[in-house]
Amino acid sequence: MMATITAADVNKLRTITGAGMMDCKKALVESDGDFDLAIENLRKKGQKVAANRSDRESTEGAAIAVVNADKTEGVVITLNCETDFVGKNEGFVKLAQDLAALALNFTDKDAFLAADFNGITVAEKLIEQTGVIGEKIEIASFERLSGAFVGSYIHAGNKIATLVALSANVAGAEEAARNVAMQAAAMNPIALDEAGVDADTIAKEIEIAKDMLRQEGKPEAMIENIAKGKLGRFFKDNTLVNQDYIKDGAMSVAAYIKSVDASLTVTGFRRVALG
Repeated sequence: MMATITAADVNKLRTITGAGMMDCKKALVESDGDFDLAIENLRKKGQKVAANRSDRESTEGAAIAVVNADKTEGVVITLNCETDFVGKNEGFVKLAQDLAALALNFTDKDAFLAADFNGITVAEKLIEQTGVIGEKIEIASFERLSGAFVGSYIHAGNKIATLVALSANVAGAEEAARNVAMQAAAMNPIALDEAGVDADTIAKEIEIAKDMLRQEGKPEAMIENIAKGKLGRFFKDNTLVNQDYIKDGAMSVAAYIKSVDASLTVTGFRRVALG
């Protein structure tokens, strides 16, 4: 005798899995009302969709940054999908936010993907949602940051998210951290300061500068010193604390932070972006 599938049953399965009404009804019919089997079948559907779309690029989605209650730890993730339409979906963004909140409890991406999320692992949830949405869904970025004070910023549309750590929790730290996090989102620095720029990048920039100077006909004896001077400009444009502060171009980011508190410094940042 076939089990009677009620609207309440379908709604319960929808609540558990996030799958569509018709998919839930079909899964319950096929499983003869067995919820565990219905959930398993929906996950298998997700696995099939994931396998079929494994070669697709998931460059849309939502970038989310969250900070703990003490403002000492932050995490920033991207939940990626294939289309902007899905990435802007309210349910998709809510899932990204819930996953980011969970990610605060883990130090690396693998541990996070293996973590429990409402009775299944995060990795299983991503497969499940791949089946529900019909697009490749994945956690593409996972970055943590610790500090005496950590602030965050999410750019409009959830396309870019950033974290910034300050050296102390002083008066005005929250606004300052947010402003610098906004700077990092807008200006995309490659490092915190000169010390954070790797040697290969520095060597490459010096060679580029030398080539340009030779093309300009500068004497070979002068090229080395002029190239090093140009490197200073590269650091100013591309390292966070040396950049011109976007809200007041008359000062650097480091000077802005000092204006909040003379002893305050920026100790780190993380930036993730879609695409």
